[in-house]
Amino acid sequence: MTPFELESRTRLVYGPGRLERLGAIARELGFERTLLVADAGIVAAGFAARAQRSLEAAGVAAACFSAFGHDPTSAMADAGAAAARSAGATSLVGLGGGSSMDCAKSIGFLLANGGRMPDYRGWGKARQPLPPMIGVPTTAGTGSEAQAYALVSDDATHEKMACGDPSAAFRVAILDPELLLSLPRAVTAATGYDAIAHAVETWVTTARNPASDLFAREAFRLLDGCFERVLEAPLDLDARGATLLGAHWAGAAISASMLGATHACANPLTARYGTTHGIAIALMLPHVVRWNGRIAGARYAELLAASGRAVREADAAEALAARLEALAVAGGLPRGLQVAGVPESDLPALAEEAAQQWTGRYNPRPFDAAAARELYRAAFA
Repeated sequence: MTPFELESRTRLVYGPGRLERLGAIARELGFERTLLVADAGIVAAGFAARAQRSLEAAGVAAACFSAFGHDPTSAMADAGAAAARSAGATSLVGLGGGSSMDCAKSIGFLLANGGRMPDYRGWGKARQPLPPMIGVPTTAGTGSEAQAYALVSDDATHEKMACGDPSAAFRVAILDPELLLSLPRAVTAATGYDAIAHAVETWVTTARNPASDLFAREAFRLLDGCFERVLEAPLDLDARGATLLGAHWAGAAISASMLGATHACANPLTARYGTTHGIAIALMLPHVVRWNGRIAGARYAELLAASGRAVREADAAEALAARLEALAVAGGLPRGLQVAGVPESDLPALAEEAAQQWTGRYNPRPFDAAAARELYRAAFA
């Protein structure tokens, strides 16, 4: 059995209505003044106000920061850190999708250590521990609340940086499926597909281990079983809860075993064209699965069996790719780079950029610029 280490740094609080416990949990952690990091959509939906009421009712002073976008940048982290210092905040709450979680963690790096986000690229660069943080996801997508990395884009290069540290893990993650009931269909589809990709990729990485297998298998079972259901019946609380928990387990799997070529190919699409991350993932994932098939066929067969879809090893990669394509169609996600507005002439440059992405190092089949060109070509048609 593969040697591994597993340390659970994040307490998980799951269930409908659990947002109302935010204030009490914050007080348990010693919060006195906190910065609530919530994007503009979360503020407009009223969730930020609910969170502030819960915090303040528990005696926690809470200022709100929402001046960041769907793809947080180092400049946005700078602005958030300035807002935290102005408010005298010594703790953070990330409320929203992956952008809110990543922005909160990025602010934590700067609040505790100063400097700029490129200083923390990689793992363990923080000189001082980050302030205590709580994560409250409002999408079933990134699983960022289960990870000790902040993903933030460099303003100069638009390259997505992974900045990690043990203290960047949320002390508590509150998973409240009621927060997903009003999620727009398009957001449900894009974020949900990203979570599915996390389960699929972590299942076959070269860094996989018994812990990541446990998380990835259960994540895929939940997400494969409920993705279409939440699209058809968005008010189904049980289905929403299953996807939220599935996304969390998939995020935990990332922490244990990293990702692969799909994310390596997707990130340049977002950096160059502003392609929504989940859409970029949907454009690439089935092609990567087919391409990995000769190496990972047996693993893909096991993953399909976990969700009740038994196939022969020889047929597994195609069966999984076809299932993933069907899920993309169900979500109304675009198929083909050409349809997504990617010029064919850009494929060689995209391939060079993809080859530099850190996730590609963990793909089960060796991945380089030539491999990326092959995958982009397959996805272009």
